[in-house]
Amino acid sequence: MNNRIKKYLIIIIGLLLICAFLFGIIWFQERTSGSLEITFFDVGQGDSIIIQTPSNHTILIDGGPDSSVLSKLGRAMPFYDHTIDLMVLTHAHSDHVAGLVEVVKRYEIEKVLYTGVPHTSPDFIAWQDLIEEKGIAMVVAQAGQEFLFDQVEFEVLYPFEDVSGQKFEDLNDSSIVMRMDYQDTSYLFTGDAPVEVEEELLGYYNLLGSSDPSYPLECDVLKVGHHGSKYSSSLEFVQTVGPEYAVIQVGEGNRFGHPHKMIIKRLEGLGIEVLRNDEMGDIKMVSDGEGVWVEQ
Repeated sequence: MNNRIKKYLIIIIGLLLICAFLFGIIWFQERTSGSLEITFFDVGQGDSIIIQTPSNHTILIDGGPDSSVLSKLGRAMPFYDHTIDLMVLTHAHSDHVAGLVEVVKRYEIEKVLYTGVPHTSPDFIAWQDLIEEKGIAMVVAQAGQEFLFDQVEFEVLYPFEDVSGQKFEDLNDSSIVMRMDYQDTSYLFTGDAPVEVEEELLGYYNLLGSSDPSYPLECDVLKVGHHGSKYSSSLEFVQTVGPEYAVIQVGEGNRFGHPHKMIIKRLEGLGIEVLRNDEMGDIKMVSDGEGVWVEQ
């Protein structure tokens, strides 16, 4: 290789590095402009949600049924960022945990929040083994726990107590329910929580005796429980939560018939705007702290 070719190669490499650096600066400025971004990934019949805070923190709730979440993360995050500040596994069913196995292999995970409820599925065992192998901090979810990322605050609402090691006939009964607040906007993530858990939440927070007993269940955006099945989203619960938007994570043409027509009718009858992955693909919502909207 002669000197002229070497010179051109050095110039080209230098220009590429400059472009990458400038792209990184532009992306960082956009991500620190005061907007919160929540993307409900279209991963088929399963749940996966990425939350990107104004201060450039990343929270991932569930990973869907397969490795398709990786391509979603690749588009949502810059190429140089491979850090997830908080990974939440709401419960151990494969349509929530399977995708997280590949995520743990490829990303740096700062902390994991999970129920500690055992499960014998290969996906859950592989995920847990990888977490332990990499020495990632694991926190067992319990009501009252808070995770703060500058102005974005997460609070665990359910389970009410440490259920690690306990066996559940239906893992959905152990599903983590979390609230997120960003200034004047609020969000409720329910995993696959069934009606029975909704009733427990209503009873527990009504017993607190506050001037506003529906708090902290009231929110602007509700992630509808269990893919919109008829076993979640009771009328009383949805009325109490009173969201502007209801997001249903559901796969197109799924064999379960989700979401149930009764649930859609209930939500729309209450004037709630329903957003569905099977109809819209990825659903991206943005908040400036005063309001929240769907980004087209």
